[in-house]
Amino acid sequence: MSRIGKTPVVLPKGVEVQVTPGQVHVKGPKGELTQSISKKLEVRVEGERVLVSRPDDERDTKAQHGLARTLINNMIIGVTQGYKISLDIFGVGYRAAMEGKTLVLSLGYSHPIKVDPIPGIEFEVESDNRTKLMRLHVKGADKQLVGQVAADIRKFRPPFAYKAKGTAIKGIHYVGEVRVYKPGKAGKAGK
Repeated sequence: MSRIGKTPVVLPKGVEVQVTPGQVHVKGPKGELTQSISKKLEVRVEGERVLVSRPDDERDTKAQHGLARTLINNMIIGVTQGYKISLDIFGVGYRAAMEGKTLVLSLGYSHPIKVDPIPGIEFEVESDNRTKLMRLHVKGADKQLVGQVAADIRKFRPPFAYKAKGTAIKGIHYVGEVRVYKPGKAGKAGK
């Protein structure tokens, strides 16, 4: 048996789980989520726990077992606590601001970039004038959606390792991301 797949998922108070063939619906204080899972797997709710089991030991079924349990666990965490990914924006003239619920990014292009939030996603911007660092938070209940929106925003101006000011590399970075500065070509040695 899969060690992850056989571990039961504990249901917190206020969370409802409904299972239909091939789908799991989770409803909680921060929203509702639906996830498709393999029809070969059996998902059942027993009191305060959700259990995932598989009928056989085929390779495909074994692969889906732990995945389905983890996806259900992520949905339960999402509807109770939510997920948040933070991005740092660093560069001369690089700014982020909110216009209503729309995120407006100034990243050195000839025009500002406007990002409308997808349903279930919220943006929050904070700035530190002392360090000239802008921090953007992407929040939501769906872990995959939060990660995808953060990655799409990072694509507008990924870190550029050849232009650094001190220890800060210009661009949009994940908070906690290890950044490597590349000094460039050193030139020819003396002849």
